[in-house]
Amino acid sequence: MNTEQRKPKILSTLGSYLLQHRRGILLSVVFSVIFLAVFALYNLPLEAVGYAFLCCGALALLAASADFAHYYRRHCEMVYLQQTIAAGTAALPVPENLTERDYTLLLQLLDSERLHVISEAEHRVGSMKEYYTLWAHQIKTPIAAMGLLLQSSCSEETPELSAELFKIEQYVDMVLSYLRLQSDSNDYVIREYDLDSLVRQTVHKYAGQFIRKKLTLTLGDLHSTVLTDEKWLCFVLGQIFSNAIKYTNRGGVTVTLEENQTLCIADTGIGIAPEDLPRLGEQGFTGFNGRSDKRATGIGLYLCRIVLGRLSHSMEITSEIGKGTCVRLHLGHIRLEKE
Repeated sequence: MNTEQRKPKILSTLGSYLLQHRRGILLSVVFSVIFLAVFALYNLPLEAVGYAFLCCGALALLAASADFAHYYRRHCEMVYLQQTIAAGTAALPVPENLTERDYTLLLQLLDSERLHVISEAEHRVGSMKEYYTLWAHQIKTPIAAMGLLLQSSCSEETPELSAELFKIEQYVDMVLSYLRLQSDSNDYVIREYDLDSLVRQTVHKYAGQFIRKKLTLTLGDLHSTVLTDEKWLCFVLGQIFSNAIKYTNRGGVTVTLEENQTLCIADTGIGIAPEDLPRLGEQGFTGFNGRSDKRATGIGLYLCRIVLGRLSHSMEITSEIGKGTCVRLHLGHIRLEKE
């Protein structure tokens, strides 16, 4: 939008100007009527009265025109500031009268209070992020210790305990990923990777879950080079495999590579309700399956959509109740430069 398009309309500004000066205009009309009445009572010549009124009217029109030009120019400055000002009150024009000085001072006080509130909020959020990041790293030590203890145990409960411990580790990793995504730091390492290697790396992590639920895993020919970030794409793959295992009780998961580097991960699980599909990936949305499970948070797919968006990838989910779900990751269109 150019500067001319940003300027307010003159007619609407003129209407506001006349409305603002209505008292002065009304007083001028009343005074004119009084003078006309006095002149009429004293039988003064109309020519002299008309000439005086004509001179006064011309001067009043010139003064009003100059004042309106200043009023319009001032209004244009304020409209331009509304469209361009980023933050703070430093760009405000210099006040020209007592009322403008009062409003400017009020804005400065409000802006100062706003900055103070923002500073306190950022400090609290920063402290909270530091605490939860430290907690997430510290909790990994007892998780690793419990994993070692379970490996040396041969009780009947060991497989179930190992599965639950794996879920805890997943949740901790999810917390760390969420905190990293919310921070301003950028830890993306964009390179070319073999897609088959990334998928197998993620599958190996979830091998125990496949075995525990007796699910099959079919991998197609996935040899393709993709430009992405290894850690974050593996995080997305892990969330998708986790959901597939969680909601699949029989059958298994099939991973294939379609055209345009589209990775398809299909399961034979319970499926997703059609009305829930458009909202998948919204923060906190769990859908019918999540409400039935009671433990779902909906944050997994939400984080996946954020990560994929930052990597210039995209995700498409199709599903049918009772037949399964297919998640397609479109990895071919990317606008990032490799390191």
